[in-house]
Amino acid sequence: MALQSLLQQGGPVMVVLFGMSIVGLAIVLFKIVQFAKLSLNSRGFIDTSLELLEAGKTKEAKAALAGQKHPVARVMESALDAGLDPLMDRESTDAEVGRIGSREVQNMESLLRGLSTIANLSPLLGLLGTVLGMIEAFMDMEGAGAKVDPSVLSGGIWEALLTTAVGLAIAIPSMGAYLFFEGVVDRAKGLMKDSAVRVLGLCRQQQSWKKNVAEVKQRGV
Repeated sequence: MALQSLLQQGGPVMVVLFGMSIVGLAIVLFKIVQFAKLSLNSRGFIDTSLELLEAGKTKEAKAALAGQKHPVARVMESALDAGLDPLMDRESTDAEVGRIGSREVQNMESLLRGLSTIANLSPLLGLLGTVLGMIEAFMDMEGAGAKVDPSVLSGGIWEALLTTAVGLAIAIPSMGAYLFFEGVVDRAKGLMKDSAVRVLGLCRQQQSWKKNVAEVKQRGV
């Protein structure tokens, strides 16, 4: 069935559904490209930077994070800078790391709400188109009186049901894509939290160690 014929038979609702399908596809393609650029499957840098930090090689740990596009790297950088800053207390450090983490999560979640909206609204719009089509078909049947042609009635019904089928065809892959992307974001959020806690723990150990060394030197003097 040609696209033009499909739009004509489905009516205005079909035009709206077609527009939503284009927007949904654009969002899916955008998120695929965005997540690919962020290299979300690359996680080796986490252990590398943590090992360098544990060995006291702070500059090397920062360098290992600086070359990464993964959002976890940005959170770890924030945790490293804040954790080693003697002027920042625990509360300020946690707030700063949380701020950077929220920013990265918002970036990953951008447009996902739009995809969820399309997945939820498209079957309802399809049902609306079907109801309007059925109303029109029965109005035509009433106007025909005793000269009702069953083929005309059945044709009007299947044309009405067409919008429901199209709405479901848009909703199912849209919801599947939304759930997939949401899962990717959730895994990244968990990795952010775990990595930030580990970095802050190592930073606080170093700060505590430096403080103890300074106290020993002061007593020795």
